[in-house]
Amino acid sequence: MRVYWKFFIMELKSQMQYKVSFLLTTLGQFLTAFTMFFGIKFLFGRISGVDNFTYGQVLLCFSVIMMSFSIGELAGGGLTVFSGMLREGDLDRILVRPRSVIGQVIMPNMDFSRVGLLVQAAVVLGIAMPASGVQWTWQKVLVLGIMTICGSVVFFCLFLLIAALSFFTIQPLECLNILTYGMRQFGQYPFSVYGQTVLRLLTFVIPLALVQYYPLLYLLDRGDGILYGLSPLASLLFLIPVCVLYRIGLRNYQSTGS
Repeated sequence: MRVYWKFFIMELKSQMQYKVSFLLTTLGQFLTAFTMFFGIKFLFGRISGVDNFTYGQVLLCFSVIMMSFSIGELAGGGLTVFSGMLREGDLDRILVRPRSVIGQVIMPNMDFSRVGLLVQAAVVLGIAMPASGVQWTWQKVLVLGIMTICGSVVFFCLFLLIAALSFFTIQPLECLNILTYGMRQFGQYPFSVYGQTVLRLLTFVIPLALVQYYPLLYLLDRGDGILYGLSPLASLLFLIPVCVLYRIGLRNYQSTGS
């Protein structure tokens, strides 16, 4: 663990070497993300609700997904270089080292400027909590924290899933970005607005509805009691198939010879 911590500190110091550039990039991430916030605000300037959800409740969905995505991307965004490492043969060098392959890929490729997105999500969450109409109790605050943590794990798994598929395709599949950046966009609104088919897909295949839609119903006292409140924990099962696919790909990896 000490080695990974040193990797983390080294990468942070490297990116902070040019402090003004780093701060401006982080500020850019912060301001750019507000375009989505203003899009929601302008929409609700003309309508009063979406699928029986008010402006504050939609903002709550938006902030949870944005916080989850920003943490998941900060941890797993470095995996986007995985297919390039496979093509260029860089993975061969990593495999001979007695450390985790994922850790060696992630640590040198973390983008700390993504903290700007996390700060923006926290600001929107501060606006959404009093505007959502939720009667906040310590149990509901706990559920909100679980939603964010489990959502971060799911987004990390999606980045890992795309990396694992690179073992079989070698070339990057840009269309799979819909699973990460696309889901961030879809998550601006409760997933029920996209119809029952999409809701089932995001419940049983890619379990983002378990960390957004169902616990939101619990927070609003519309759901099936504590079962909806604890549904984010069920999303952690997504780790199993993703890790299995990654292990299969790593076990059958053959160098490209680059």
